[in-house]
Amino acid sequence: MYHNELSQNEQSQLDLLLTEHSELPAIERWRHCTHFLRGTAARPSVYRDAWQRCFVDWSVRQWGPAPMWSPGPLKLKQANLSRWADFVGVSVHDFQSWSVEHRAQFWADAVERLGIDFSLRGPVLDDSEGPEQARWFPEASLNIVSSCFLADPEQVAIVSQSPKCPLKKLTYQELRRLTNQISNSIVHAGFLPGDALAVFMPMTQLSVAIYLGIVQAGCAVVSVADSFAPPEIETRLRVSRAKAVLTYDHQLRSGKALPLFQRIVEATDLPAIVIGCGGGSLSVELRPQDQGWTDFLQPASDFEPVLRGSDDPINILFSSGTTGEPKAIPWTQLTPIKCAVDGHLHQDIDEGQVCVWPTNLGWMMGPWLIFASLLNRGTIGLYEDAPVGPGFGKFIQDAGVTMLGVVPTIVKAWRESKEMEDYDWSKIAVFSSTGESSQRDDMFYLSALARMKPVIEYCGGTEIGGGYVTSVVTSPNVPAAFNSPAMGLDFVILDEDDHPAESGEVFLIPPSIGLSSRLLNRDHAETYYSATPQWVGQTALRRHGDHFQVYPSTIEGHSVWMAGGRVDDTMNLGGIKTSSAEIERVLNQAEGVRETAAVAVVDNGPSELAVFVVLEDPLSESNLPDLQRVMNGLLKTQLNPLFRVNRVVISENLPRTASGKVMRRSLRDGA
Repeated sequence: MYHNELSQNEQSQLDLLLTEHSELPAIERWRHCTHFLRGTAARPSVYRDAWQRCFVDWSVRQWGPAPMWSPGPLKLKQANLSRWADFVGVSVHDFQSWSVEHRAQFWADAVERLGIDFSLRGPVLDDSEGPEQARWFPEASLNIVSSCFLADPEQVAIVSQSPKCPLKKLTYQELRRLTNQISNSIVHAGFLPGDALAVFMPMTQLSVAIYLGIVQAGCAVVSVADSFAPPEIETRLRVSRAKAVLTYDHQLRSGKALPLFQRIVEATDLPAIVIGCGGGSLSVELRPQDQGWTDFLQPASDFEPVLRGSDDPINILFSSGTTGEPKAIPWTQLTPIKCAVDGHLHQDIDEGQVCVWPTNLGWMMGPWLIFASLLNRGTIGLYEDAPVGPGFGKFIQDAGVTMLGVVPTIVKAWRESKEMEDYDWSKIAVFSSTGESSQRDDMFYLSALARMKPVIEYCGGTEIGGGYVTSVVTSPNVPAAFNSPAMGLDFVILDEDDHPAESGEVFLIPPSIGLSSRLLNRDHAETYYSATPQWVGQTALRRHGDHFQVYPSTIEGHSVWMAGGRVDDTMNLGGIKTSSAEIERVLNQAEGVRETAAVAVVDNGPSELAVFVVLEDPLSESNLPDLQRVMNGLLKTQLNPLFRVNRVVISENLPRTASGKVMRRSLRDGA
């Protein structure tokens, strides 16, 4: 536990240390301070004050943003990245360049290091039709779930906890037995390889087994976030051509019972397989086409995984573009390899480590957590409630979590409440952050909760299967910044004239395992490659839509990248990716509203939703709060209760291009 302040003696020692080392470089001075403070019970505010004193004369213009953590000799030696670099005979600094210059060898080495179980492997890469249409392991036959059970059968695969309940542990052997039961049940129910089965449930031990059981049976999981309203559920079930839905009767969240099955009833006539919350009896009345979990689950616990081709889908996830209907992105049998390699080299996940990332199966980080943990022989940690309050803090402490992933919004709440300061998070070796733009003060605070550990920023997307820009633990860590492209994948920043620049739009350089090759409801080539610039060797760059700025050759020769938001109309709200079109479609239903334009605005924190409104008739400013309440009610019932309009701006008209498109970037800049 933390003390409010240092003792008088400890404060004197810190002051003396800073004075004695005043001639040392700032990074070395800070390293001495953190070593001393880790032996105290100093709160994050003490670390913050000491950091500012160490870097008081630091020039951002000359050296780039100041680091909050730097690797020591032991970390440099033991990091997964270091060991892999040693194996291929390059330095850790040069490994990323090597990984993209020798992509086929890198990914071949990756499957060997992970021990991916192929029934038939064949050649690694076929790029005869160009990098943008490359096929990885085109002749392979496998089921990726087989490779999820290579750890010691007695090792803990999942540690979880519900509020006010003891920790629950499930070994790899027990998880495999349950996964096999579910695969047998799927086959017994008449579902065939290639069928799509939707999962509408929170992350629990059972939902992880259900996810793996569906994939092991040769079927594809349809990911639907457990916070979605019936219209959005219906869209995802229809687009994916789901055959059935697996769900709980209700979900307990922050002391409230949320009716999951009822939302399915309102969304679809598809049959549902319904589980009682907490493993108890059902609290709902089923329809004739539905089935209770106890009737569905078969007792047989042996199952031979159904072999599939490398391009066969295991999961259909959704990522909103700039049109109303979300993009349906299939993950293949190979996408989990990208998840696992990222986790291995960037989050430094290894055998026996406990990995937590508050998420759900409707967001790519849910499947990512499953594969990044299990393929690396680690342990998945699940807290079965909201990641706030003392229950979550104690779970992280008691479960011995070593890698904790976050969404920046959560960290801001922790910083305001200070509740997490009451727990010992010193076992955490690495934090990671994704989903929305991070803020420097929040990420420093997060690092200090574990006595200064690196925060690996992680930016990518569902269509990448992981990240394209992130960080490594072998380089200095700057709060809210990135220090490396992802291994095995590269990108370039271009200005408006398509010239390489220090600030501009990001374009990916294919190929890589993890990059999507098709969409269920879009033209993939049109979406990602149409009219994109050519790169070296006439490779068509892949559009992604993020804006970044790079600070080249800063700390010890390591570049630092800073995120600048989206260049298109897609936004992240509370860690959930959505589009202006989806928001506007719902808000345009408000009475008296002629037209809306939704934009994400970042002032000094996570993205906030600002809505520009053109009304049928004038409205006084005193009525704006009522309009905002109506709009939030519409978002809650028709889109996602986690979305919230933060500000409403009345406009006479919306700015448009010559072709009639709303200029949302102009609105965002002026919001």
